[in-house]
Amino acid sequence: MATLRDIRRRIVAVRNTAQITSAMRMVAAAKLRKAQNAIIAARPYAAKVGEILQSLAQAERYSFVHPFFEEREDVRNVLLIVVASDRGLCGSFNTNVFKAAQYYIERKLPEEFPKAKVHIIAVGKRAVQYFQRRREHIVCALPDVFHRLEFKTVLQIAPYVGDGFINGEYDRVFVLYNEFRSILRQEVRRKQILPIETPSQRQREIGDYIYEPSRAEILEALLPQYINLQIWSALLESHAAEHAARMVAMDNATTNARDLIAALQLEYNKARQAAITKEMLEIVGGAEALRAQG
Repeated sequence: MATLRDIRRRIVAVRNTAQITSAMRMVAAAKLRKAQNAIIAARPYAAKVGEILQSLAQAERYSFVHPFFEEREDVRNVLLIVVASDRGLCGSFNTNVFKAAQYYIERKLPEEFPKAKVHIIAVGKRAVQYFQRRREHIVCALPDVFHRLEFKTVLQIAPYVGDGFINGEYDRVFVLYNEFRSILRQEVRRKQILPIETPSQRQREIGDYIYEPSRAEILEALLPQYINLQIWSALLESHAAEHAARMVAMDNATTNARDLIAALQLEYNKARQAAITKEMLEIVGGAEALRAQG
């Protein structure tokens, strides 16, 4: 049975842990607000660029053909960009991404493209470590990018995506990441970057625009920026989702620590009461023994 000293030590240790997790929760909440603001600022721009691009692509589909729209039937190589975090202590954030990645690598992609070989771009320290342990074919490893997320990370990835697709090194390009839906909800999403998917019926009904210079020239200039924007959007979404997951995980850890402290305090009180009762019985017993001797 644990002694009073042991229980006191456990209470102190758990209380210190609760203070740390509470502080980490507040730090994650502050970083989440900043990451949310970045997403809120980027989403309208990304949506409008996508709308204009679809309109341009639909209008120029007969007179202008760009390699980024090329649908290759014989898919031999697939590039999968997997975005995870640099640090842990964020619940199932990384685990969900890695489970989805393995599902796509081992089951989904072989069903969709039986002849394809999968190549990995690992973004985030945890992603790099995970795929290195599994000995997957990593064409680019980018650890420690989320300590200070900058657009230059996109510029490191973009040549593998755009040039690799045009040169025929990759026939499909996907990005796999956690999408931020709310503080309590992050969803793993796989998005196709290349080839750019053809407009749906709803998108074809978007109103026409007046362009200067020509549609084809604008499309030529807009497509590389659109690819960069898709990658940047995935990084921003994952960054916000990570802080949300860490905030929730640290909040749960703090609550559990406080519950454990309450349970330990109750155990301590019971043990202390039992020790006091035992001492009183010993005193009474000793007194009775002295009285009997007298």
